[in-house]
Amino acid sequence: MPFPDFDPVLVQIGPFAIRWYALAYVAGILLGWRYVAGLMKKPALWGPRGAPATTAQVDDLVLWITLGVILGGRLGHVFFYTPSIIVEDPLEIVQVWHGGMSFHGGALGVLVAVFAFCWKNRLDVLRVGDAITACAPIGLFFGRIANFINGELWGRPTDAPWAIIFPQAGIEPRHPSQLYEAALEGLALFLILRWATHGAGLLKRRGVVAGLFLLGYALFRTFVENFREPDRYLQHFPLGLTMGMMLSAPMVIGGLFLIWRGMREPPAAEAGAPAPQAQTKSP
Repeated sequence: MPFPDFDPVLVQIGPFAIRWYALAYVAGILLGWRYVAGLMKKPALWGPRGAPATTAQVDDLVLWITLGVILGGRLGHVFFYTPSIIVEDPLEIVQVWHGGMSFHGGALGVLVAVFAFCWKNRLDVLRVGDAITACAPIGLFFGRIANFINGELWGRPTDAPWAIIFPQAGIEPRHPSQLYEAALEGLALFLILRWATHGAGLLKRRGVVAGLFLLGYALFRTFVENFREPDRYLQHFPLGLTMGMMLSAPMVIGGLFLIWRGMREPPAAEAGAPAPQAQTKSP
């Protein structure tokens, strides 16, 4: 199947170009912002503690997260995937319009931004983190669709009937791994977290939704890495591992820990209740 004739530039106005990839970031941030604001307006989802932040605080947090995504994503790409440019062409580091963003770097950037914002505003970082991660698959979905439109991050060669010949990847049909990631990391993970927040009431347990996101993303990403072509400029790792797999491993550990911790912690209604008195027998 030939690659669809997509133009990565939506609109060109003189020297300025509006690209689908940029719009994916804008759509992910704006929709995620409104989704989190909607969660904060539903105190019943959060239990007796109520929502962890006001909508005005969410509005302020968006800027912090946007900076975290851009700076973390770019620096993550440099340090994890192309460290050679630090010596060979350091100016390339700040030229984000040339492309090159890392999800794991962006996640670290958001983590730092959320910690700093919550510390500054005296908010519960675990509960705010639950809200932020609940909307993260929205941005992941649009980002992977943009990767497909750009014809980048293609999959390994395959004879599957839905294989696509990507123009910059040679003549071999390949897995459209970007669409696999959009379906799993984006749509499927969003539905899992939606069930967690609205069906299972897990926003009442601090950190569990964030743990589910970390675990779910790591497992889905590791699975798709088996179909995604490894970056050519990276060394070959033992046991068939890829950089994406290795960067996802700490997320599995962190996700399991947050889920374990949150399920052990007493819910808010119980946390403030007096401890039951031990019964004693009359002499």
